[in-house]
Amino acid sequence: MRKVAIIGVGMTKFGEHWERGYRDLVIEAGVKAIEDAGLQGNEISAGYVGSMASGSLIGQEHVGALIADQMGLNPIPVTRVEAACASGGVALRQGYLAVASGAHDIVVVGGVEKMNDLDTNTVSEILGGAGDEEWELFLGATFPGLYALMAKRHMHEYGTTEEMMAAVAVKNHEHGSRNPYAQFQNKITIDMVMKSKMVADPLKVFDCSPITDGAAVAILATLDVAKKYSSQPIEIAASAQASDTIALHSREKLSEVKATKIAAQKAYEMAGVKPKDIDVAEVHDCFTIGEILAIEDLGFFKKGEGGKASLEGKTYLNGEIPINTSGGLKAAGHPVGATGIKQAVELTWQLRGKAEGRQVDDAEIALAHNVGGSGATAVVHIFKKV
Repeated sequence: MRKVAIIGVGMTKFGEHWERGYRDLVIEAGVKAIEDAGLQGNEISAGYVGSMASGSLIGQEHVGALIADQMGLNPIPVTRVEAACASGGVALRQGYLAVASGAHDIVVVGGVEKMNDLDTNTVSEILGGAGDEEWELFLGATFPGLYALMAKRHMHEYGTTEEMMAAVAVKNHEHGSRNPYAQFQNKITIDMVMKSKMVADPLKVFDCSPITDGAAVAILATLDVAKKYSSQPIEIAASAQASDTIALHSREKLSEVKATKIAAQKAYEMAGVKPKDIDVAEVHDCFTIGEILAIEDLGFFKKGEGGKASLEGKTYLNGEIPINTSGGLKAAGHPVGATGIKQAVELTWQLRGKAEGRQVDDAEIALAHNVGGSGATAVVHIFKKV
Protein backbone atom coordinates (compact mmCIF):
# COMPACT_ATOMS: atom_id res chain seq x y z
CA MET A 1 0.00 0.00 0.00
CA ARG A 2 1.28 3.46 -0.91
CA LYS A 3 1.47 6.33 1.55
CA VAL A 4 -1.29 8.93 1.16
CA ALA A 5 -1.37 12.62 2.07
CA ILE A 6 -3.78 15.53 2.11
CA ILE A 7 -2.50 18.31 -0.16
CA GLY A 8 -5.45 20.72 -0.17
CA VAL A 9 -8.52 21.50 1.93
CA GLY A 10 -11.48 23.86 1.82
CA MET A 11 -14.87 24.33 3.39
CA THR A 12 -17.83 26.68 3.57
CA LYS A 13 -18.96 28.37 6.72
CA PHE A 14 -21.39 26.01 8.44
CA GLY A 15 -24.83 27.36 9.32
CA GLU A 16 -28.22 28.19 7.82
CA HIS A 17 -27.65 29.06 4.17
CA TRP A 18 -31.14 30.08 3.09
CA GLU A 19 -29.85 32.00 0.08
CA ARG A 20 -27.62 29.20 -1.28
CA GLY A 21 -28.19 25.80 -2.82
CA TYR A 22 -26.56 22.39 -2.46
CA ARG A 23 -24.37 22.77 -5.53
CA ASP A 24 -23.28 26.28 -4.51
CA LEU A 25 -21.88 24.93 -1.25
CA VAL A 26 -20.00 22.11 -3.00
CA ILE A 27 -18.48 24.46 -5.56
CA GLU A 28 -17.22 26.90 -2.92
CA ALA A 29 -15.55 24.19 -0.83
CA GLY A 30 -14.19 22.40 -3.89
CA VAL A 31 -12.64 25.49 -5.44
CA LYS A 32 -10.99 26.38 -2.13
CA ALA A 33 -9.48 22.89 -1.83
CA ILE A 34 -8.19 22.84 -5.41
CA GLU A 35 -6.64 26.30 -4.99
CA ASP A 36 -5.10 25.24 -1.68
CA ALA A 37 -3.57 22.19 -3.39
CA GLY A 38 -2.20 24.31 -6.22
CA LEU A 39 -3.37 21.98 -8.96
CA GLN A 40 -5.76 21.96 -11.92
CA GLY A 41 -9.04 20.05 -11.94
CA ASN A 42 -7.87 17.89 -14.85
CA GLU A 43 -5.14 16.44 -12.66
CA ILE A 44 -7.75 14.74 -10.46
CA SER A 45 -8.68 11.21 -11.59
CA ALA A 46 -11.54 10.27 -9.22
CA GLY A 47 -13.84 11.63 -6.55
CA TYR A 48 -15.86 10.44 -3.57
CA VAL A 49 -18.56 12.51 -1.88
CA GLY A 50 -20.39 11.84 1.38
CA SER A 51 -24.05 12.88 1.44
CA MET A 52 -26.55 11.11 3.65
CA ALA A 53 -29.98 12.26 2.56
CA SER A 54 -29.94 14.61 -0.42
CA GLY A 55 -32.87 12.81 -2.02
CA SER A 56 -35.08 13.33 1.01
CA LEU A 57 -33.78 16.77 1.99
CA ILE A 58 -33.66 18.52 -1.39
CA GLY A 59 -35.02 15.97 -3.89
CA GLN A 60 -31.64 15.44 -5.55
CA GLU A 61 -30.21 11.99 -6.11
CA HIS A 62 -27.31 11.01 -8.42
CA VAL A 63 -25.06 13.29 -6.44
CA GLY A 64 -21.79 11.96 -7.86
CA ALA A 65 -22.81 12.95 -11.39
CA LEU A 66 -24.11 16.33 -10.20
CA ILE A 67 -20.84 17.22 -8.51
CA ALA A 68 -18.67 16.00 -11.41
CA ASP A 69 -20.77 18.19 -13.70
CA GLN A 70 -20.87 21.30 -11.52
CA MET A 71 -17.18 21.11 -10.59
CA GLY A 72 -16.07 20.64 -14.19
CA LEU A 73 -14.61 17.22 -13.43
CA ASN A 74 -16.25 15.21 -16.22
CA PRO A 75 -15.49 12.56 -17.38
CA ILE A 76 -13.77 11.25 -14.23
CA PRO A 77 -15.75 8.90 -11.96
CA VAL A 78 -17.29 10.58 -8.90
CA THR A 79 -19.04 8.25 -6.47
CA ARG A 80 -21.51 9.12 -3.72
CA VAL A 81 -20.88 7.46 -0.36
CA GLU A 82 -23.61 7.05 2.29
CA ALA A 83 -23.07 5.91 5.87
CA ALA A 84 -25.50 8.18 7.74
CA CYS A 85 -23.57 10.76 9.81
CA ALA A 86 -20.32 8.94 8.97
CA SER A 87 -20.76 9.52 5.22
CA GLY A 88 -17.94 12.06 5.11
CA GLY A 89 -15.53 9.88 7.04
CA VAL A 90 -16.28 6.89 4.83
CA ALA A 91 -15.83 9.05 1.70
CA LEU A 92 -12.40 10.04 3.03
CA ARG A 93 -11.59 6.38 3.63
CA GLN A 94 -12.66 5.42 0.09
CA GLY A 95 -10.45 8.14 -1.34
CA TYR A 96 -7.58 7.00 0.85
CA LEU A 97 -7.96 3.40 -0.32
CA ALA A 98 -8.16 4.46 -3.97
CA VAL A 99 -4.80 6.23 -3.72
CA ALA A 100 -3.12 3.75 -1.38
CA SER A 101 -4.05 0.82 -3.64
CA GLY A 102 -2.55 2.42 -6.73
CA ALA A 103 -5.87 2.81 -8.54
CA HIS A 104 -5.49 6.61 -8.59
CA ASP A 105 -2.73 9.12 -7.86
CA ILE A 106 -4.85 12.20 -7.02
CA VAL A 107 -8.47 12.15 -5.85
CA VAL A 108 -10.95 14.61 -4.39
CA VAL A 109 -13.07 13.70 -1.37
CA GLY A 110 -15.92 15.79 -0.09
CA GLY A 111 -19.03 15.96 2.01
CA VAL A 112 -22.13 18.11 1.73
CA GLU A 113 -25.62 18.44 3.16
CA LYS A 114 -28.36 21.05 2.74
CA MET A 115 -30.68 20.49 5.69
CA ASN A 116 -32.51 23.74 6.44
CA ASP A 117 -34.93 23.80 3.52
CA LEU A 118 -37.38 21.60 5.45
CA ASP A 119 -39.01 21.97 8.87
CA THR A 120 -37.32 20.52 11.94
CA ASN A 121 -39.78 17.65 12.43
CA THR A 122 -39.34 16.48 8.85
CA VAL A 123 -35.55 16.68 9.06
CA SER A 124 -35.60 14.74 12.34
CA GLU A 125 -37.68 12.00 10.71
CA ILE A 126 -35.25 11.81 7.78
CA LEU A 127 -32.27 11.58 10.14
CA GLY A 128 -34.07 8.77 11.94
CA GLY A 129 -33.33 6.63 8.90
CA ALA A 130 -29.77 6.36 10.22
CA GLY A 131 -31.15 3.91 12.77
CA ASP A 132 -33.31 0.81 12.41
CA GLU A 133 -36.43 2.12 10.64
CA GLU A 134 -38.55 -0.92 11.47
CA TRP A 135 -37.62 -1.39 15.13
CA GLU A 136 -36.67 2.16 16.18
CA LEU A 137 -38.06 4.95 13.97
CA PHE A 138 -41.40 3.26 13.19
CA LEU A 139 -41.99 2.61 16.87
CA GLY A 140 -41.34 6.24 17.84
CA ALA A 141 -37.64 6.33 18.73
CA THR A 142 -35.71 9.48 17.81
CA PHE A 143 -31.97 10.02 17.80
CA PRO A 144 -32.12 12.29 20.85
CA GLY A 145 -34.09 9.49 22.49
CA LEU A 146 -31.54 6.83 21.59
CA TYR A 147 -28.60 8.89 22.83
CA ALA A 148 -30.60 9.71 25.96
CA LEU A 149 -30.77 5.97 26.67
CA MET A 150 -27.00 5.76 26.27
CA ALA A 151 -26.58 8.75 28.57
CA LYS A 152 -28.86 7.28 31.23
CA ARG A 153 -26.95 4.00 31.20
CA HIS A 154 -23.60 5.78 31.46
CA MET A 155 -24.94 7.81 34.39
CA HIS A 156 -26.17 4.63 36.08
CA GLU A 157 -22.91 2.69 35.61
CA TYR A 158 -20.35 5.43 36.21
CA GLY A 159 -22.03 8.27 38.07
CA THR A 160 -21.83 10.66 35.11
CA THR A 161 -23.90 13.79 35.76
CA GLU A 162 -25.85 16.24 33.62
CA GLU A 163 -23.35 18.92 34.59
CA MET A 164 -20.53 16.80 33.14
CA MET A 165 -22.39 16.57 29.84
CA ALA A 166 -23.11 20.31 29.98
CA ALA A 167 -19.37 20.93 30.35
CA VAL A 168 -18.83 19.34 26.93
CA ALA A 169 -21.22 21.85 25.34
CA VAL A 170 -19.60 24.79 27.16
CA LYS A 171 -16.13 23.76 25.99
CA ASN A 172 -17.20 23.22 22.39
CA HIS A 173 -18.90 26.63 22.27
CA GLU A 174 -15.70 28.17 23.64
CA HIS A 175 -13.75 26.54 20.83
CA GLY A 176 -16.44 27.42 18.27
CA SER A 177 -16.22 31.08 19.30
CA ARG A 178 -12.66 31.02 17.93
CA ASN A 179 -13.60 29.39 14.60
CA PRO A 180 -14.89 31.68 11.82
CA TYR A 181 -16.39 28.67 10.03
CA ALA A 182 -18.52 27.58 13.02
CA GLN A 183 -22.30 27.82 13.01
CA PHE A 184 -22.38 29.00 16.64
CA GLN A 185 -19.69 31.41 17.77
CA ASN A 186 -21.27 32.34 21.10
CA LYS A 187 -20.00 31.22 24.48
CA ILE A 188 -22.39 29.54 26.94
CA THR A 189 -22.33 28.46 30.59
CA ILE A 190 -23.21 25.26 32.40
CA ASP A 191 -26.17 27.08 33.92
CA MET A 192 -27.44 27.99 30.44
CA VAL A 193 -27.19 24.37 29.33
CA MET A 194 -28.95 23.11 32.45
CA LYS A 195 -31.80 25.59 32.01
CA SER A 196 -32.31 24.92 28.29
CA LYS A 197 -35.40 23.04 27.14
CA MET A 198 -35.50 19.29 27.73
CA VAL A 199 -35.41 17.28 24.49
CA ALA A 200 -35.07 13.69 25.75
CA ASP A 201 -34.18 13.28 29.41
CA PRO A 202 -31.39 13.93 30.33
CA LEU A 203 -30.45 15.67 27.03
CA LYS A 204 -31.45 19.30 26.61
CA VAL A 205 -31.34 21.65 23.63
CA PHE A 206 -27.76 22.69 24.38
CA ASP A 207 -26.70 19.03 24.59
CA CYS A 208 -27.69 18.54 20.93
CA SER A 209 -25.93 19.41 17.68
CA PRO A 210 -27.89 21.68 15.31
CA ILE A 211 -29.39 21.24 11.85
CA THR A 212 -26.78 22.64 9.46
CA ASP A 213 -25.98 23.42 5.83
CA GLY A 214 -22.39 23.14 4.66
CA ALA A 215 -19.71 21.44 2.60
CA ALA A 216 -16.06 20.46 3.03
CA VAL A 217 -13.50 19.07 0.57
CA ALA A 218 -9.99 17.60 0.68
CA ILE A 219 -7.56 16.63 -2.09
CA LEU A 220 -5.55 13.44 -1.59
CA ALA A 221 -2.41 12.25 -3.35
CA THR A 222 0.38 9.78 -2.90
CA LEU A 223 2.95 11.15 -0.47
CA ASP A 224 5.57 11.28 -3.22
CA VAL A 225 3.27 13.25 -5.52
CA ALA A 226 2.07 15.41 -2.62
CA LYS A 227 5.49 16.98 -2.16
CA LYS A 228 5.27 18.34 -5.71
CA TYR A 229 2.18 20.38 -4.84
CA SER A 230 2.33 21.20 -1.15
CA SER A 231 5.07 22.40 1.17
CA GLN A 232 2.94 21.09 4.05
CA PRO A 233 1.36 17.78 3.05
CA ILE A 234 -0.37 15.94 5.88
CA GLU A 235 0.04 12.17 5.85
CA ILE A 236 -2.99 9.96 6.46
CA ALA A 237 -1.13 7.50 8.67
CA ALA A 238 -4.16 5.29 9.33
CA SER A 239 -7.71 4.71 8.14
CA ALA A 240 -9.98 2.20 9.87
CA GLN A 241 -13.69 1.45 9.92
CA ALA A 242 -15.88 -0.89 11.96
CA SER A 243 -19.55 -1.82 12.22
CA ASP A 244 -22.01 -2.83 14.92
CA THR A 245 -25.73 -3.60 15.05
CA ILE A 246 -27.84 -0.83 13.56
CA ALA A 247 -30.41 -1.04 16.37
CA LEU A 248 -29.28 0.20 19.77
CA HIS A 249 -31.24 -2.48 21.63
CA SER A 250 -29.12 -5.24 20.04
CA ARG A 251 -25.79 -3.90 21.29
CA GLU A 252 -23.69 -5.67 23.89
CA LYS A 253 -23.52 -2.47 25.99
CA LEU A 254 -25.24 0.90 25.90
CA SER A 255 -22.41 2.71 27.68
CA GLU A 256 -19.83 2.27 24.93
CA VAL A 257 -19.62 2.31 21.14
CA LYS A 258 -17.91 -0.95 20.27
CA ALA A 259 -17.34 0.05 16.63
CA THR A 260 -15.33 3.05 17.83
CA LYS A 261 -13.13 0.86 20.03
CA ILE A 262 -12.45 -1.59 17.20
CA ALA A 263 -11.77 1.07 14.56
CA ALA A 264 -9.52 2.98 16.97
CA GLN A 265 -7.50 -0.11 17.85
CA LYS A 266 -6.94 -0.86 14.15
CA ALA A 267 -5.98 2.76 13.44
CA TYR A 268 -3.49 2.94 16.31
CA GLU A 269 -1.85 -0.28 15.16
CA MET A 270 -1.69 0.91 11.55
CA ALA A 271 -0.16 4.28 12.48
CA GLY A 272 2.17 2.78 15.08
CA VAL A 273 0.96 5.12 17.81
CA LYS A 274 -0.95 4.99 21.09
CA PRO A 275 -3.72 7.25 22.47
CA LYS A 276 -1.13 9.19 24.51
CA ASP A 277 0.65 10.16 21.28
CA ILE A 278 -2.35 12.06 19.88
CA ASP A 279 -1.93 15.84 20.18
CA VAL A 280 -5.42 16.90 19.06
CA ALA A 281 -8.65 15.12 18.08
CA GLU A 282 -11.96 15.84 16.41
CA VAL A 283 -14.62 13.45 17.72
CA HIS A 284 -18.28 12.83 16.95
CA ASP A 285 -20.27 14.86 19.50
CA CYS A 286 -23.73 14.81 17.89
CA PHE A 287 -24.87 14.88 21.52
CA THR A 288 -22.70 15.74 24.51
CA ILE A 289 -22.79 12.16 25.77
CA GLY A 290 -21.35 11.19 22.38
CA GLU A 291 -18.14 13.08 23.13
CA ILE A 292 -17.85 11.50 26.57
CA LEU A 293 -18.26 8.03 25.05
CA ALA A 294 -15.77 8.86 22.30
CA ILE A 295 -12.93 10.08 24.51
CA GLU A 296 -13.29 6.91 26.58
CA ASP A 297 -13.63 4.46 23.67
CA LEU A 298 -10.70 6.07 21.84
CA GLY A 299 -8.54 5.45 24.91
CA PHE A 300 -7.91 9.04 25.98
CA PHE A 301 -9.53 8.39 29.37
CA LYS A 302 -10.49 5.25 31.27
CA LYS A 303 -14.05 4.01 30.91
CA GLY A 304 -16.35 6.01 33.14
CA GLU A 305 -13.94 8.94 33.54
CA GLY A 306 -14.80 10.90 30.40
CA GLY A 307 -17.45 12.99 32.10
CA LYS A 308 -15.21 13.92 35.00
CA ALA A 309 -12.36 14.78 32.62
CA SER A 310 -14.70 17.06 30.68
CA LEU A 311 -15.87 18.85 33.81
CA GLU A 312 -12.26 19.30 34.95
CA GLY A 313 -11.30 21.00 31.67
CA LYS A 314 -8.92 18.31 30.43
CA THR A 315 -10.30 18.47 26.88
CA TYR A 316 -9.93 22.22 26.34
CA LEU A 317 -7.55 23.77 23.82
CA ASN A 318 -4.80 23.99 26.45
CA GLY A 319 -5.84 20.82 28.26
CA GLU A 320 -4.46 17.31 28.57
CA ILE A 321 -5.88 16.31 25.15
CA PRO A 322 -7.56 19.07 23.10
CA ILE A 323 -10.87 17.75 21.75
CA ASN A 324 -12.95 19.40 19.01
CA THR A 325 -10.94 22.55 18.49
CA SER A 326 -13.33 23.39 15.64
CA GLY A 327 -16.24 23.52 18.08
CA GLY A 328 -17.24 19.98 17.20
CA LEU A 329 -20.65 19.07 15.84
CA LYS A 330 -22.22 20.92 18.74
CA ALA A 331 -20.91 24.42 17.93
CA ALA A 332 -19.30 24.20 14.48
CA GLY A 333 -22.45 22.49 13.19
CA HIS A 334 -23.40 19.11 11.73
CA PRO A 335 -24.28 18.99 8.01
CA VAL A 336 -24.26 15.22 8.32
CA GLY A 337 -22.55 14.27 5.05
CA ALA A 338 -19.87 16.93 5.48
CA THR A 339 -18.88 16.40 9.12
CA GLY A 340 -16.25 13.70 8.53
CA ILE A 341 -14.46 15.81 5.92
CA LYS A 342 -14.70 18.95 8.08
CA GLN A 343 -12.84 17.07 10.80
CA ALA A 344 -10.02 16.34 8.33
CA VAL A 345 -9.96 19.99 7.23
CA GLU A 346 -9.68 21.23 10.82
CA LEU A 347 -6.92 18.76 11.66
CA THR A 348 -5.01 19.62 8.50
CA TRP A 349 -5.06 23.26 9.61
CA GLN A 350 -3.92 22.22 13.08
CA LEU A 351 -0.99 20.16 11.81
CA ARG A 352 0.00 22.95 9.42
CA GLY A 353 -0.08 25.43 12.30
CA LYS A 354 -2.80 27.42 10.52
CA ALA A 355 -5.75 27.09 12.95
CA GLU A 356 -5.72 30.77 13.86
CA GLY A 357 -7.15 31.58 17.27
CA ARG A 358 -7.42 27.95 18.30
CA GLN A 359 -4.02 26.48 17.41
CA VAL A 360 -2.73 23.57 19.49
CA ASP A 361 0.95 24.17 20.24
CA ASP A 362 3.40 21.82 18.50
CA ALA A 363 0.69 19.53 17.08
CA GLU A 364 2.31 16.59 15.24
CA ILE A 365 -0.30 13.80 15.31
CA ALA A 366 -4.09 14.15 15.09
CA LEU A 367 -7.12 11.85 15.14
CA ALA A 368 -10.57 12.14 13.54
CA HIS A 369 -13.53 10.07 14.74
CA ASN A 370 -16.81 9.95 12.77
CA VAL A 371 -19.89 7.92 13.73
CA GLY A 372 -22.93 6.82 11.76
CA GLY A 373 -26.26 6.45 13.53
CA SER A 374 -26.04 5.59 17.21
CA GLY A 375 -22.79 3.69 16.62
CA ALA A 376 -23.47 1.20 13.82
CA THR A 377 -20.59 2.70 11.84
CA ALA A 378 -17.40 4.23 13.16
CA VAL A 379 -14.47 5.58 11.16
CA VAL A 380 -11.12 6.63 12.64
CA HIS A 381 -8.33 8.40 10.77
CA ILE A 382 -4.93 9.36 12.12
CA PHE A 383 -2.93 12.17 10.52
CA LYS A 384 0.74 13.02 10.86
CA LYS A 385 2.71 16.15 10.10
CA VAL A 386 5.31 15.33 7.45
